[in-house]
Amino acid sequence: MTHSLVLSLTEDLISRPSVTPEDAGCQQMMADFLSPLGFSIEPMVFHDTTNLWARKGTQSPVFCFAGHTDVVPPGPMEKWMSPPFEPTIRDGMLYGRGTADMKGSIAAMMVAVNRLVKDYPDHNGSIAFLITSDEEGPFINGTPKVVETLEARNEKITWCLVGEPSSTKHVGDVVKNGRRGSLTGDLTVFGIQGHVAYPHLAENPVHTAAPALAELSTKHWDHGNEFFPATSFQIANIQAGTGASNVIPGELHVQFNFRYSTELTDSQIKEQVEAILQKHQLRYELKWTLSGQPFLTGSGQLIEATQAAIKEITGTETELSTSGGTSDGRFIAPTGAQVVELGPVNATIHKVNECVNVQDLDILSDIYYSLMKKLLVDHD
Repeated sequence: MTHSLVLSLTEDLISRPSVTPEDAGCQQMMADFLSPLGFSIEPMVFHDTTNLWARKGTQSPVFCFAGHTDVVPPGPMEKWMSPPFEPTIRDGMLYGRGTADMKGSIAAMMVAVNRLVKDYPDHNGSIAFLITSDEEGPFINGTPKVVETLEARNEKITWCLVGEPSSTKHVGDVVKNGRRGSLTGDLTVFGIQGHVAYPHLAENPVHTAAPALAELSTKHWDHGNEFFPATSFQIANIQAGTGASNVIPGELHVQFNFRYSTELTDSQIKEQVEAILQKHQLRYELKWTLSGQPFLTGSGQLIEATQAAIKEITGTETELSTSGGTSDGRFIAPTGAQVVELGPVNATIHKVNECVNVQDLDILSDIYYSLMKKLLVDHD
């Protein structure tokens, strides 16, 4: 089997141990590859995070590939069949940390762009890369800061393809056209600590909070819509007490999370939660953490071109989905960009022995090429 350029670039990237927030030279390798193709290279370093904004062209529309060079830790080394940062091919599969999430996608993007620029040097608009080393981490100094910088100078992305591993069984069978929002609440309910034999001298916050928690957990928040399931409320952690069986606790700590659709805003959720807590006359403190707003690209040129490109290369229809966790698309969509996520099969991401089908890498690159051609060459 011949070694394709996509495979070679993927192996190069995997051999760099870029555990969050380290980049380990991945973005410099990308810059060295893209610069001769006419890309202006703009490193953006914020604190511990390395980011890359690379752009070819000055005109709109702007087609942007978004992704991350950082990977999650490999986990127990002894459980890997081969070292996680030594790319190894076995039975047609390429093993290594980041093969599917998402160094294979980055390599596929680079080769697709290389082909398009050489085949159609006078293509319309601009092509860009927005790459961060902080997607798997706290996502503070990565894509949000780059987007903030671009917005400040009114540099707009028209279409954005995020290379997250979206596929389930075959490349392109599932494309993410949106994601649910994620909102976490850290609730402390206050009582009065005391002896269990003298409950009239104490106030048990577990007892006072229980009806409110029951109402929150059974409440129907919305119906969802064509693209999103109904909003979900889940208690993730709950803790009270001293460990002794004869002490009424003085405080109850509850952590809960909402995965919510575009039918609700985070403000509406907060208002409804607080109304329930106040209705039950709780003495409480509540801190909110918003991890991401929901976003949806329901239709438009990007969705149509993506589906057509997948059909052209693989011969199969694709399913639009908003399931799963969050991605950096949630920071790009609010700027007005159309956003989709399309990458390899996600069966082994974050696992020991993460791998990707070698042939899938070239198929993915062909889809990326076809997609760009439809938007920047064929489209008027």
